[in-house]
Amino acid sequence: TTDQLPVWGQISATAGKLAADCVVWAANAALRGEVSAVVTAPLHKEALFAAGVPFPGHTEMLQALAAAHQGVSVADWPVRMMLRSPGLSTVLVSIHVSLRQAIEAVTTANVLQTLRITHAAWLQLHGRAPRMVVAGLNPHAGEDGTLGMEDVEIVAPAVEILRREGIAARGPLPADTMFHAAARKTYDCALCMYHDQALIPLKTLDMHHGVNTTLGLPVIRTSPDHGTAFNIAGTGRADATSLIAAIDLAAELAARR
Repeated sequence: TTDQLPVWGQISATAGKLAADCVVWAANAALRGEVSAVVTAPLHKEALFAAGVPFPGHTEMLQALAAAHQGVSVADWPVRMMLRSPGLSTVLVSIHVSLRQAIEAVTTANVLQTLRITHAAWLQLHGRAPRMVVAGLNPHAGEDGTLGMEDVEIVAPAVEILRREGIAARGPLPADTMFHAAARKTYDCALCMYHDQALIPLKTLDMHHGVNTTLGLPVIRTSPDHGTAFNIAGTGRADATSLIAAIDLAAELAARR
C-alpha cells in the first residue's frame, strides 16, 4: 500500500531492505552471466542496519554474495575498493571502519594482499601491469621510525616482497606529497592505508567524476563515489555526473572483458 512506501529523504527500514534487495538481485544476475556489469547507486548505511542488513555497504555485501556463489568463505574471497577519477586511481587497505580499526588493519599481510589484488585486477581490466605507489600510514611515512614504526616494520616489508616478485611498487611514501600533479604522472595507482587518505585527494581533484570500482569480484561493479544526499532527495537538484561516469566506466570495462 502507499502508506508503506518509503518517503523521500527519510531513513527507514523499508527503504533499506528495498535497496539491499536490488543489490542482491543485480549481483546474482551478474554472477549468473545474465548481465555484463553492475552499477550501484548510493546506499544509506543507517537504513541498511535498520533493515537488519549485516553489511555496512555495497562492497562487503557483494563480497559475501560472490563468496557464496563460489562456495567459499568470505575470508577466502578478498576484495578491495578502488576509487578513480580522470586524474587519480586509489585503492584502500581498509574500507568502512573507524580510524582506530583502520590502523589495526594495516598489517604486512593486508598491504601485500591489497597490492596483489590491485596488480591482478589492473592486468585484467587494462591488459598491462600497473605502476603502484604505497602511502605511508604515519605523517611523512614515519620519517625512518621517528614518527612511528609501522611504515618501517609493516608497510615497507610488503612492498619489498612484491618488488622481489617482479611487480612494480614504490613506498611507503609521504601521503602529503603523493597527490600533486607531477607526482601523479609517475604512477597508475596509489595504495592508501585508510578511507580518507584516499578519498580526500580524489574528491578534491574531481568531486563529480569519481567512480568506485570493486576489485577482486568475478563481475564488474562500479558506483558513484558520493553518498545518498537525502537533504536534496526528490527535489530534482541532484548531480548525476558521477553516476553517468560509473555507467560509462562499467560499459568500457565490460567491453574490454
